[in-house]
Amino acid sequence: MKLDYCVLGTNNMEEAIQFYSALFAGTTLNQGLRTDRMAYWESKDFAFALAIPFDKQPATNGNGTMLGLNVGTEDEVNRLYEKAMALGGSCEGKPGNRGPKYSAYIRDLDNNKIVFSA
Repeated sequence: MKLDYCVLGTNNMEEAIQFYSALFAGTTLNQGLRTDRMAYWESKDFAFALAIPFDKQPATNGNGTMLGLNVGTEDEVNRLYEKAMALGGSCEGKPGNRGPKYSAYIRDLDNNKIVFSA
């Protein structure tokens, strides 16, 4: 089993699109379809999307909820962590060895938690 897609809620679509477009530059994810409610980045085997919640209630992050993205190499973990910090994300754990993985933890502009690992 593998992760097919991920959708994160946002309260500011334009700001979130700017954050993720810059963050995903240089990766295999390319910005694709956009609707009034959603924006997508896609690669051959994975899709990432931002959404204004369907129920029109504010988007919230889940306490203890985290999206893990395997980015292949320690250098890419470091690069994406630094990029996220430069884009206004916040640190939830600097790059380093944790268990069997080299990982870095960030929060995006809507406070969603993401880990980059190799």
